Amino acid sequence: MIIPFIIIIILALWSLWGYFSSRVEHTDYNVIQKMPDYEIREYPAHIVAQTTVKGTYREALNLGFRIVAGYIFGGNTKKQSIAMTAPVTAQRDISEKISMTAPVLATTQGDSHIISFGMPRSYTLETLPKPLDPRVEIAPIPLKRLAALKFSWSRADARVKIMEIKLLSALARDKVEVAGSPVYAGYNAPWTPPWMVRNEIMVEIAK
Repeated sequence: MIIPFIIIIILALWSLWGYFSSRVEHTDYNVIQKMPDYEIREYPAHIVAQTTVKGTYREALNLGFRIVAGYIFGGNTKKQSIAMTAPVTAQRDISEKISMTAPVLATTQGDSHIISFGMPRSYTLETLPKPLDPRVEIAPIPLKRLAALKFSWSRADARVKIMEIKLLSALARDKVEVAGSPVYAGYNAPWTPPWMVRNEIMVEIAK
């Protein structure tokens, strides 16, 4: 009887940690339309700190997270800590084309990914400190309309790919025009209980 009780206590404490560790500022958006498989959102203009790294999806996410986290944890000209926000996003870099193709079908060279953190709403381009690491770029993101599919538990490469296919298939079925490449968005700190994890696949769509 003692062992099950201890397990319950551990799971309860883990869930409590997951709840409080995920209470950070989230990027604003308005839900325009809810569909059975996904929802369409409008994201206002905002600012991100981002880096481009190579590797598998998971390798790129882990490396990119560490690089950009270095900036927000004081690796900047003001040695200033910047509050963590959610989500952290990972997108294949389609700027390195092998051949001339349509933008949505652009082939990537190698496996580059852009890893981005949204900056808190209280900052502007003028007030954000400059990164000390040249791999970090501060970039303004214009207003966009995105389709988003939510899923929990694992964010393994294979599952992310399955969810990308599921979202793109649903958009093709509904004749929604895609205007970009899929983006993975993660909302939770590492070691969050898997049943509390919020993952999303998003893709920009034509307005």
